[in-house]
Amino acid sequence: MSDLSIKIRVADRDYPMRVSPQDEERLRMAGRLLNERLKEFREQYGIQDKQDLLAMIALSTMADRLKVSKEKDGTDAALTERLARLDELLSGVVLV
Repeated sequence: MSDLSIKIRVADRDYPMRVSPQDEERLRMAGRLLNERLKEFREQYGIQDKQDLLAMIALSTMADRLKVSKEKDGTDAALTERLARLDELLSGVVLV
């Protein structure tokens, strides 16, 4: 399949991109969500400068990503521990 040429509008600017057809909707959704966050931050903090707003959103998004990553690591460790315990229990079972 060939790439598509699309434009994503963020903060009143168009950004041309070449994307695979399977990535198109995900990128368009990301653009919509980013514009929604711009509006939220503008209203919440009263900031009009788009560069400041984009920087604040980038920082907030990265902090959220790190939090999710840390939570995932904790979940993975707990699951690994449970699986090891289950394996230990099953290895002790004798089938007759």
